[in-house]
Amino acid sequence: MKVLVVGGGGREHALAWKLAQSPKVQAVYVAPGNGGTALDARLENINITDVQKLREWAALEKIALTVVGPEQPLAAGIVDEFRAHGLRVFGPTKAAAQLESSKAFSKAFMKRHGIPTAAYETFTDAVAAHAYVDEQGAPIVVKADGLAAGKGVVVAMTLHEAHEAIEFMLAPNPDFNPLGVTHNAGGARVVIEEFLQGEEASFIVMCDGKNVAAMATSQDHKRLLDGDQGPNTGGMGAYSPAPVVTPEVHARAMREIILPTIKGMEKDGITYTGFLYAGLMIDAHGKPKTLEFNCRMGDPETQPIMMRLKTDLFDVMMAATSGALDQVELDWDRRPALGVVMAAHGYPLSPRKGDAIHGLPKACEDAVVFHAGTSRQGGAGAESTTVTTGGRVLCVTALGDTVKAAQHRAYEVAQSIHFDGAQYRKDIGHRAIKAS
Repeated sequence: MKVLVVGGGGREHALAWKLAQSPKVQAVYVAPGNGGTALDARLENINITDVQKLREWAALEKIALTVVGPEQPLAAGIVDEFRAHGLRVFGPTKAAAQLESSKAFSKAFMKRHGIPTAAYETFTDAVAAHAYVDEQGAPIVVKADGLAAGKGVVVAMTLHEAHEAIEFMLAPNPDFNPLGVTHNAGGARVVIEEFLQGEEASFIVMCDGKNVAAMATSQDHKRLLDGDQGPNTGGMGAYSPAPVVTPEVHARAMREIILPTIKGMEKDGITYTGFLYAGLMIDAHGKPKTLEFNCRMGDPETQPIMMRLKTDLFDVMMAATSGALDQVELDWDRRPALGVVMAAHGYPLSPRKGDAIHGLPKACEDAVVFHAGTSRQGGAGAESTTVTTGGRVLCVTALGDTVKAAQHRAYEVAQSIHFDGAQYRKDIGHRAIKAS
């Protein structure tokens, strides 16, 4: 059977890599893909991003299953388009994807359905937003209402940082948009919410409309620099499993957040299918609250999660698109996996493009380099070069008997890869190692 993976990041490379391992899959196409998917003989890049043209191509090629990775095509209604023409696709509809594409929608939904989250207010007027921040004080969290590739959240530890975030997100000049926010209908809007104390974790499930299957837990590292310092990013590394998600926390997250969300969407007339990612803040008493929802797998969490998944992902996806997730049991490698993101010079605000990447190793059983912001340039085959094209360039992912062993292996591989201006954190997994 033929499979299409929509997207061109590290998440999509990892999903395509895993799907290609199924004996039932004869071809995996990635649209548009990246330099890493171009290098993998089992994958083929398709240079189409327009939703309608992609749907026409999928129908012509008799694609058996389409898996949508990133938020933009989901928010644009790719799932609705494919389903309207009888194509099997895994992902949420445009209406369901509002849980991610609009922070204001998401917060109002959680409040309406009693899902634990931080107290908040929503603003379109910068003067009112500034006044609210002055009244509340810092630390405080400022979120852009639209999509921003994971960079639309500012955890402001000072009032200056909070006011600056408001200026960035509610700027009257549409050309001034340093965070790259795609504003929703009605213009720029921000959500300002209380700062929650605790430890973060990524809680990702698959939904088929009525059944839910939990993926392995994971923990992302959002800040650019070691010690969780510097600006927020799309994610500088992740590992799985996350020790902070104990069996008790897992049960609470399912009972108090995930299942009420699926039921709440149903009450609102929306059937939820696809991945659902709840970013959790877990306090000292093990109580989880929802920081955010994503309607897709996280990036870079997908990379270590896919490294650990032993079940045939194609079988799981086919069950998920048939309303049969209750008949699937996910089997995980007992070894932890850890991924280190290598980012371009200038990331996150002004990443440089076009730097040649050297020293890329071949994938092996315990280490894989997943590509994100890369492409192939200058001819075919051995004559071409892999170059940087985006902020987060690679995710070097490894398995190990312990988190420390996985960390050591990932950094061993990362140190063999070179491109001008490369930057990466040296402490991915530090919380799990400290807790062990």
